Amino acid sequence: MTGAVAGTAGRARTPGTAPAGRVRTRLLRWSPLAPATVLLLLFLLGPIGYCVVIAFTDTQLTGQASASFVGLANFRHAFGDPAFRNAVVLTLVFTVVSSLLGQNTLGLALAGLMRRASRPVRSLTGATVICAWVLPEIVAGFVLYTFFARRGTLNALLDLLHLPAQNWLFTLPILAVSFANVWRGTAFSMLIYSAALAGIPQEVTESAEVDGAGGLRRLWHITLPMIRRSIGTNLMLNTLQTLSVFGLIWAMTRGGPGNRSQTLPVFMYDQAFLKSLIGYGTAVALLLLLVGALFAAVYLRLMREEV
Repeated sequence: MTGAVAGTAGRARTPGTAPAGRVRTRLLRWSPLAPATVLLLLFLLGPIGYCVVIAFTDTQLTGQASASFVGLANFRHAFGDPAFRNAVVLTLVFTVVSSLLGQNTLGLALAGLMRRASRPVRSLTGATVICAWVLPEIVAGFVLYTFFARRGTLNALLDLLHLPAQNWLFTLPILAVSFANVWRGTAFSMLIYSAALAGIPQEVTESAEVDGAGGLRRLWHITLPMIRRSIGTNLMLNTLQTLSVFGLIWAMTRGGPGNRSQTLPVFMYDQAFLKSLIGYGTAVALLLLLVGALFAAVYLRLMREEV
């Protein structure tokens, strides 16, 4: 009888001790990540939290003894500001043209062509594209400025072909900076798609060729479906990187002429540091962060639904 009671008590203690063991196991599993987690909280969430506080004040760089809380005034001012709405439209144009269409499409095309090219051609093309990618953003901006300038390389080539030249940075500034971002960032997409295409079984492509499927049908029905997760990952990373481009545009046009190439990062810099409106500029930065978060959420949701 006593043994039965003891056994019953032991079994009763087991459910209580199991959660404690699981907690210890989880703590031991996550303990190596603790330093990285602390650093992220300190250097990432800390500044973001400080920016959230500043965005609800009228903080200025100069001419102000102390800041005061203004609530949602900065955000209301942003949505009523024609310059802010213009920056939003130009940011969307810049992102769609240079990232979703330019880098994504050209990167996939280069990855596909390099699979069929000879080794010397692959080496030369890869080195050329990657050299543009590893250049610092500000250096790439000055290089593309000399290409699109009134007396730059592009107009010199047009003169050789007896075609009319123009000041591209004045007539088509947003398209010029979009092309510059495509030139600089295509290497990343090319590397992502090269790795994805290398993972497609060769027998699948060969079977489609035997069945008479042409190049476009193989691309649409075989290649793209099999690398769709790589496409989603590349689109998400490229979109987030393009939304934050500042140095390239600043070196080429400084958001001009007027505000015809003033994307949200350039507009934010202009308001916060040139006009000394730190509170308003920080509010714009938070709205840009929200836009990036929405893009990321959409991409992650689409990729999760495809699993």
